[in-house]
Amino acid sequence: MPKFNYFTPIFILIFSSINVLVLAGKPADDPFSPKAYLIRYWNKQISNDLPKPSFLINKASPLTAVQSATFSKLAGDRNSLSTNLPSFCSAANLLCFPDVGPSLEKHSGDVNFVEYSEKNFTNYGSGRLAGSDSFKNYSNGGNSALDSFRRYSRDSVGHDDKFTTYARDTNVPDQSFNTYGTKATGGNGDFKGYAENVNVPNLRFTSYSDDVNGRLQTFSSYSENANAGDQRFSSYGKKGNAAVNVFKSYGNNSNVMGSSFSGYGENGNGANDTFSSYGENGNVPENNFKSYGDGGNGAVDTFANYRDESNVGDDNFKSYAKSSNAANEKFVNYGNSFNEGTDTFSGYGGGTVSNQKFGFKIYGVNNTFKDYADKKRSSFATYATKSSGLKSSSEMKTETKGLKSPASGKNVNKWVEPGKFFRESLLKTGTIMPMPDVRDKMPKRSFLPRVILSKLPFSSSKITELKKIFHADDESSMEKIISDSLSECERKPSQGESKRCVGSVEDMIDFATSVLGRNVVVRTTDNTNGSGKTVKIGSIKKINGGKITKSVSCHQSLFPYLLYYCHSVPKVRVYEADLLDPNSSSKINHGVAICHIDTSAWSPTHGAFLSLGSEPGKIEVCHWIFENDMTWAVAD
Repeated sequence: MPKFNYFTPIFILIFSSINVLVLAGKPADDPFSPKAYLIRYWNKQISNDLPKPSFLINKASPLTAVQSATFSKLAGDRNSLSTNLPSFCSAANLLCFPDVGPSLEKHSGDVNFVEYSEKNFTNYGSGRLAGSDSFKNYSNGGNSALDSFRRYSRDSVGHDDKFTTYARDTNVPDQSFNTYGTKATGGNGDFKGYAENVNVPNLRFTSYSDDVNGRLQTFSSYSENANAGDQRFSSYGKKGNAAVNVFKSYGNNSNVMGSSFSGYGENGNGANDTFSSYGENGNVPENNFKSYGDGGNGAVDTFANYRDESNVGDDNFKSYAKSSNAANEKFVNYGNSFNEGTDTFSGYGGGTVSNQKFGFKIYGVNNTFKDYADKKRSSFATYATKSSGLKSSSEMKTETKGLKSPASGKNVNKWVEPGKFFRESLLKTGTIMPMPDVRDKMPKRSFLPRVILSKLPFSSSKITELKKIFHADDESSMEKIISDSLSECERKPSQGESKRCVGSVEDMIDFATSVLGRNVVVRTTDNTNGSGKTVKIGSIKKINGGKITKSVSCHQSLFPYLLYYCHSVPKVRVYEADLLDPNSSSKINHGVAICHIDTSAWSPTHGAFLSLGSEPGKIEVCHWIFENDMTWAVAD
């Protein structure tokens, strides 16, 4: 008779319970969950009995104890975690990109996609004769948009393509067009609204309109109001015949946007390319044109408004219209920036052909030309310098822009949002002032449990492992997200700064208490009411009696899991203030503001000085704590 094992039923019951918990998600009041552990850790590390900040506690990992243990074990074998990435991301509330859906190969007749997203079109519209294809709402909204068009309208004849709204209002679009319209004859391609109002776009056109004959491509609005991303055109209009390409609004009102055109119009015949408004009102744009119009015949290229009213940034034209025949390259308004950046032309004109003409009606100041073609080969209609009417950058900083700072009466750069920076004197009961948009535009994510976080790599030297875990292909948005955050986290601290990137609340507590001690409190603005409107200051509380103190501020970074860049901020004053409706005087929000008393180490081009009209070290600068950002200080 076999010996009875009293533990067998118990083991089976526990094992079955584990499976149920992993599948079901959250049991009620799990005492061993990451959130429960965090509360115990808070009680141990924070010496006061003040109420725990729900806005921070709720960012803890939503994993159950069993899920945390399961994924922690998988994290020890990174191949296993990568294999189970979808379930890990779903359970842990992370930012992960889904694999692109199955390829769509064949289409018959005219196609009209009203709503579509996250698909890979391997061969779309190739060889089509006449007809039209229309995408009215492609990948709009949502958190991410991963789409690939490998061969689009290749070898088509008289075929029209239209994207009415493409990837509008998405957070992290990652899209590529390989061979778009290659060898097409006739027809029109029209992108009316491409990647508008997006955050961290990664847009790639590998081969756009190459070898086409008499085809028209139009981008009515391309990457307008975008934030911190890159767009690349590799081989644009190469060897085209009588191709017409129009960008009506390219990268306007964007923030820290990088654009790259390589091999633009190379060896084209009778090309006619127009940028009506390129990079207007941009903040720190970086535009790179390599090999622009080289070897072309009878090309007409026009930049009607290039970088007008932009702030700083860098532009590089390398090898421009080299060896082109009968080229007519016109810049109507080039680099008339609000605050000048760096513009470099290397290899401008020249080569083996002499009948070239270049014209600048308005050209920005303090820019250089290298390897410039001799005057016999090129002519300038007008080259504007300081002496010809353009204002210097110092003059432009203080010229009227249509907005006034209520704190000092000084003029405000129209690029800087009203109320984003203000003087300390505004923080008085009864003051009416503009409130910036304090809404958090980052994707919603949660921290990881420390037990899992400790097993994941976090350094540039381990980026290959990170990319494998989070399925980040080369040149993808996820790769850029990971590399950019690692770069910022590994940046050398500025003078007097202590900094640390944290991926768990426990790590944030440890950093804050290491700087400020254990008797600390963390604050943030209550909600987003009043954003982008005018508010009235109600009752005010001066933290630590209004004394100059030290704080730890934590700002979100874009990463698969919730990641904060925390740094010590010396010589600040912190305020709490009720924010009221200016008409009814009813309370709509409770804001937290921090005033930096010492700004001597800030850049002269910092938005605060562009807004308030001063220089580093000469004024204090205040700003509100935005949604989901926070500041730590010693408790009163």
